This record gives sequence, structure tokens and C-alpha cells, in this order.
Amino acid sequence: MPELPEMENYRRLLSQSILNVPITNVVVNREKSLNVTVEDFTSVLKGSKVIFVERRGKHLIFHLHNGGRLLLHLMLGGILYLGHRDEERPSRSTQVEITFGDQVLYFIGLRLGYLHFLTARETENALKELGPELLDRRMTKARFVELIGKRRGALKTTLVNQQVVAGIGNCYADEIAFDAQIHPLSKIQDLSEQSLEQLYESTVKVMHEATDGGGYMEMPFQEGDTLTGAYNDECKVYDREGEPCVRCATPIVKAEHTSRKVFFCPNCQHEV
Repeated sequence: MPELPEMENYRRLLSQSILNVPITNVVVNREKSLNVTVEDFTSVLKGSKVIFVERRGKHLIFHLHNGGRLLLHLMLGGILYLGHRDEERPSRSTQVEITFGDQVLYFIGLRLGYLHFLTARETENALKELGPELLDRRMTKARFVELIGKRRGALKTTLVNQQVVAGIGNCYADEIAFDAQIHPLSKIQDLSEQSLEQLYESTVKVMHEATDGGGYMEMPFQEGDTLTGAYNDECKVYDREGEPCVRCATPIVKAEHTSRKVFFCPNCQHEV
């Protein structure tokens, strides 16, 4: 599932490509991906422009010039692709296609995800349960330590809880715990303040590196895109079961906790 780095990478790329370009055509192949009828969705989008693309956690918000919003959550398996009409059409089936000038933004894999047309207030209401942004300048070390330190339960479960902090999922929770040299199943209430401060440093480091590295999504965003997905090769533990730890060469272990896969080094990540 795309996490903060993947969605921030998409936001940056979209902001370079579609802003203020009139929408000339809309194709909906799966009405269940929408929250309104195809007719209403198409009529409100045709002729409008996206003036700003915002990210909130794992969501993208397309701000339209008429005041409306498109709220996107890719969920499991969702990806975006921008191509020049039919000559760069992706081979996979699409659920929604929006044409911006001579380019088409393809929404792929929206079987669980969605693209909803909302008012500004409806968008705010839809996202009101999300926790604070990790990379916001207001997320200081002191605030992070206070926020995480008052929780109880496993570290990984806490990090992926979108009501605690927004944007971290399975992959980066494991990568952050590895960087901090903390076992992902350690209990939050047992971590020292020093460990929590290190967790903050690792969170900021991993999120910035993963975002600047294009995230781990393997499909390019558009023709010639070599950035998107490049961070997949930089992951230290996620999906690396059996491979040697980059710190100590001990084989990476995969476990399961609350139906989630957990990857870690059993030697240099000690459970508190």
C-alpha cells in the first residue's frame, strides 16, 4: 500500500504536470470508485482545473478552481500513471481516467481505493480522524516524544495507527524501527525517553530519504521516470527475509503481529 513517501512523490510529480491545465475528458470504468454518479462526476470535472495538489497522510487532495476537491486514497494495489493519450496507455485496466490537455492521468488498481468528489468542508470532515503530519514543521522532537510516549502497545502497531500519526504503513514502520535499532514489537510504554528521541530522529530520516528516493512503488509514474520506486532497493529490512542485515550480517527475520508482516534483525534490534 502506498505510504507517505509514495504519495508525496506523486504529489510532487503531479504538481509539475497538471496544475492549471483544463480537464477535457473523463472516463469512469468503475463507478464504485466514486461517491457520486458518473454523470455528476464527469460534468463537474470537465472544463475545471486543478490548482493545487495537497497530501494528507496517505491521501492526495486535488483542489479544483471551482472550490471542489477530489480526495484520493489508493489503498492496497492502487497506483497512478500519467501518459500522452493512447500512445502511452498503461497495459493494466484503469478505473478512472482524467485528461489534462494532451496527457491522461490513469487511476489504476482502485478496487479498494477511491476517488471522491467533495466540498472543502466534506474533505476536512473525511480526514478529521487523522493524526498529525510527521514532516510538518510543528512536529518537533518534543511533540513527537510526548505524542508517542503516552501510547501503549507494540511500537509497530502504534506507528501504523493513522490516528496517532498520519502516513506510516507496514514498510516504513519496519524501516524506522531498524534505523532506530529498536525491535518493532517492543512495548511503547517500556521505551526510554532516549529511545523515543532516537525514534523521532529515525522517523524524520527515513521519511525524508524515502520521499526523496521516490518511495518503493515499482511502476514508473510516467515515461522516462526513473525516480519512482527507486527506494525499493534501499529498504534495509522490509521484504528482506533471509537476507543479511546491513549492520551485522544476521539474516533478516519475518514475523507476524496482529495480521501484519514484521521484518527485523534479531541481533541488532533488541526487544525492550
